[in-house]
Amino acid sequence: MGWAIALHGGAGDIPLSLPPERRQPREEALRHCLRIGVEALKAKLPPLDVAELVVRELENIPQFNAGRGSVLTSEGTVEMEASVMDGATMNCGAVSGLTTVVNAVSLARLVMEKTPHIYLAFQGAEEFARQQGVETVDATHFITAENIQRLKQAKEANRVQIDYTQPIQNDSKKETPLASGDSQIGTVGCVAVDGDGNLASATSTGGLVNKMVGRIGDTPVIGAGTYADARCAVSATGKGEAIIRGTVARDVAALMEFKGLSLEEAANCVVHERTPKGTVGLVAVSSKGEVAMPFNTTGMFRACATEDGYSEIAIWPAAKIE
Repeated sequence: MGWAIALHGGAGDIPLSLPPERRQPREEALRHCLRIGVEALKAKLPPLDVAELVVRELENIPQFNAGRGSVLTSEGTVEMEASVMDGATMNCGAVSGLTTVVNAVSLARLVMEKTPHIYLAFQGAEEFARQQGVETVDATHFITAENIQRLKQAKEANRVQIDYTQPIQNDSKKETPLASGDSQIGTVGCVAVDGDGNLASATSTGGLVNKMVGRIGDTPVIGAGTYADARCAVSATGKGEAIIRGTVARDVAALMEFKGLSLEEAANCVVHERTPKGTVGLVAVSSKGEVAMPFNTTGMFRACATEDGYSEIAIWPAAKIE
């Protein structure tokens, strides 16, 4: 047994041709956030603190679809969502429909710790943020030029899309890749376990490009996008509707609890046997310090490290960066 951490910047149709100027900032962001998480675990911070700290950092990086990089709704607005869960107590908190909160993941934790509830959304969540004195900004802070372009192309294609790489149908009915071969995927998340086997998970997202106003995905749904108990901690990413239908995060824990599967066996079963291909990825750690990072999409921005010295940063199945 030892500490372990895993994090993701989203799973989806990430082309192998992703140009260096698009790929390298994300790789460096994964490396940076992994370093922060490892240092926090070495400093004996509780796993929930570690997971929140890493996801806050991911939210502040505009290359990922959470916080500053959140994609836009069909009305050109941002509606962010996040959740956290502490495996030791199974306490959890979630928020959605945020438009001004800089770090949604921290508001989710405040819901867990400062209210009798688990989930606050939209105006109620925004009012709670003001009451708690968390950092807020004008909603325009989250609206980037790249995401305006993403929304424009999604509207032209008349589709709701998980990322920026899916082909669209143009007027001539030919498949045309979206501009720049960019890939800004659905969610960021982090799971962590300390040397005593305590577990925690945190997840945050901006949702889907061109989603209906008011749409809620898997990220704030405990048991779907986020889950932690005494056995494992899981953070999922991908197509929210498929993840909700499959209760993806909870199913990993359930297979370990009721079937006696290992973390790797349970995670692989959920991703490769129980959810449609091209819809999901996840990162998970067990109380024993094991790590699993399976996905059934083209790629998943991911990173992990364990106390015994193993570390990995990768995007595609067999293309470990380091």
